[in-house]
Amino acid sequence: MKFLDQAKIFVKSGDGGAGCCSFRREKHIEFGGPDGGDGGRGGDVILECVANLNTLIDYRYQQHFKAQIGNHGQGRNKTGGKGDDVVLKVPVGTQVLDEDKETVLADMTRAGDRIVLLRGGDGGFGNLHYKSSTNQAPRRSDEGWSGEERWIWLRLKMIADAGLVGLPNAGKSTFLAAVTRARPKIASYPFTTLHPNLGVVTLGEEEFVIADIPGLIEGAHEGAGIGDRFLGHIERCRVLLHLIDGTEDDVAETYRVVRHELSAYGGGLDEKPEVVALNKCDSITADDIELKMMELTEACGQEVFPLSGVSGVGLKPILAQLFSHIREAREAEPAVPAASAVFGSGKRGAPTFQQRKRKAEADDDEFAGGHWGADGEWIWHSGEDEEDAGDEADFQDDEDEEGDE
Repeated sequence: MKFLDQAKIFVKSGDGGAGCCSFRREKHIEFGGPDGGDGGRGGDVILECVANLNTLIDYRYQQHFKAQIGNHGQGRNKTGGKGDDVVLKVPVGTQVLDEDKETVLADMTRAGDRIVLLRGGDGGFGNLHYKSSTNQAPRRSDEGWSGEERWIWLRLKMIADAGLVGLPNAGKSTFLAAVTRARPKIASYPFTTLHPNLGVVTLGEEEFVIADIPGLIEGAHEGAGIGDRFLGHIERCRVLLHLIDGTEDDVAETYRVVRHELSAYGGGLDEKPEVVALNKCDSITADDIELKMMELTEACGQEVFPLSGVSGVGLKPILAQLFSHIREAREAEPAVPAASAVFGSGKRGAPTFQQRKRKAEADDDEFAGGHWGADGEWIWHSGEDEEDAGDEADFQDDEDEEGDE
């Protein structure tokens, strides 16, 4: 499925049905009187936010949507039926803009939300409506009122708790694949990621959503590369993770280039909390890591985390730091729902037999051969520790056997 995050469409609500001019004519009834019914109301244009969509591709090949006109009134005082509504289904995070692309008409941020964008026209009166003591045989009936119409823009801004930024090939997609079950395209050439990707991170009982966007280059706000329009997908993020490629010669300049592009884009991106990480530490020496972290710390003025998405080094401290900012933002704005709750991504299916079996085996062997280090690396126990552990286990078994006797 192709990804489309912006579309311009024409919408029109239904016109109201015309009223009827009719008189009752039956045998042996000399003065039947007027009995023309009113016209029905036109259909509405309704926007519905659904959770199982992530693109606006449905509006690329059809741009005109018109609701049905109301049915006309009929004799015997029959009011016309209401016209059918047009329901436009959009993904979570879709903004509805006026034709000027500046006025926000609606912001769909919750699955299940429905708004009436354009109301259908009212039906016209039939001649029965104008009956009075002084006008007992009116011949007036009205046409229905016209519906509303306008051109609108649909713009998708994905909802995520954390956003990944950096130059192309900084390792953003690799990081997303390492900490979530998302499987973005990963390759060794620039602009491998051409559209945003989402992934759900699980930390114990907590969850948050990470958004991966295409890489920024110098001059992106002027149209260089693939531009900066996709930065709109991280405007809703509570914190940004800025990944710096550790194999770059000047990591400080790399940091400043991305920060300049965020500032030039606007939208408050340069004011959001930021976590800075030196990525691809598995590809450089320990001395280079120390030197580049010092340069990067001086450039950004905050703590820099060492990271390797391929080997898994440094993942846990970064995720903990990200969630710390997200938790503070949630406490400051309790009315804003968490991204995982908006998408319903917190619902987990029942584990399969093989998954339960692997988990049981992992729990049994969790501390048998080693333990996790402070930076997320696995540290194997030495042979002496394993022998001591085995001797203690044998001694415990002997005690159990003596107790049984």
